[in-house]
Amino acid sequence: MTDSPAPERHPGDTIWGHVAHVLRDNPVTLLAFGMVAFLVGCALFGPSLVPHDPLATNAARALEPPSWDHWFGTDNLGRDVFSRVIVATRLDLTISVAAVALSFVLGSLLGAVSGYWGGWLDAVLNRFLDTIMAFPLFVLAMGVVAALGNTVENIIYATAIINIPFYARLVRAEVNIRRHAGFAQAAKLAGNSDLRVLAFHIFPNALPPMMVQVSLNLGWAILNAAGLSFIGLGVRPPTPEWGIMVAEGANFIVSGEWWMAVFPGLWLMLAVFTFNLLGDGLRDIVDPRKRT
Repeated sequence: MTDSPAPERHPGDTIWGHVAHVLRDNPVTLLAFGMVAFLVGCALFGPSLVPHDPLATNAARALEPPSWDHWFGTDNLGRDVFSRVIVATRLDLTISVAAVALSFVLGSLLGAVSGYWGGWLDAVLNRFLDTIMAFPLFVLAMGVVAALGNTVENIIYATAIINIPFYARLVRAEVNIRRHAGFAQAAKLAGNSDLRVLAFHIFPNALPPMMVQVSLNLGWAILNAAGLSFIGLGVRPPTPEWGIMVAEGANFIVSGEWWMAVFPGLWLMLAVFTFNLLGDGLRDIVDPRKRT
C-alpha cells in the first residue's frame, strides 16, 4: 500500500503568493507600490536623514536658488526647502491615513447595518448622509475645523466626516445586493448568526470596490489637509506641511523665487498620483475571485 501524494501547493495559495502574483501581473500596480514604499520610507526615516534642520532659520541664506548645498533652495527665512518637504511627508501621510481609516470603519459599520437590516435604520442613515453631502465637502471641512480649532486631530476628524458617505453608501449597496444571495442563505442555514454572515460572508465581497475608494480618498485627504493649510485653517506654521509651504511660496513666485512653491507642490502631486494608481492593485489583492 503506497501513500497518496500530498496535494501540490501553488504560490498563489498563500496571501503573499497572491500579492506577488498581482504585482507581477500588473506593472503599474508594482510601480504604485514602489512609490508608496518610497513615500512611507520618507515618512519613517526622512526626519533623521535630511541634511538640514527643517526649522532652523538663517537670514544670511534666505531665498537662495537650488544648489548642491540646498537641493530645493531656501525659503524667505533661510530654511532648507528640501528638508522641510521630506519632513512634511510624515505629517501629511499621518493625517491622510488616520482620516481614511476612521471614515472607512465608521462608514463600513453604518453602511453594513443599513444595507443588511434596512427599515428605519436605512431611512435615518440615508437622511444623515444626504445632510452631509448637501454641503460642498471642502466647505464643510472648513466649518468643522473653524469651529473646533485648527489642530491636527481636528483636521483628521473633519476629513473623516466628509469621507464617511462614500464608504457608507458603497457598503450599503454591496450588502443590500448580496444579503439574499445563495451563499448568504446557505451560511444562515448552516447555523451562522446574522452578524457572522454579514461580517465573514457578505462584507468581504464589498471590499474590492472599497479598496479603490480607499486609494482615491487617501489622495483626496492629502489635498484636503493641504488645502486647509493653504487658506490658514490647517496645520500652523512653522510646522513643515506641504500646503503651508505652497501658500508661503506663492507670495514669491512673481519675484522669481519659484522653488518655494514648485517643489512642495510637485511632492504633493506625486503623493496624490501615487495613491490614485494604487486603487486597481488593492482591489485585485482583496478580491476573493482573483484567488481562484
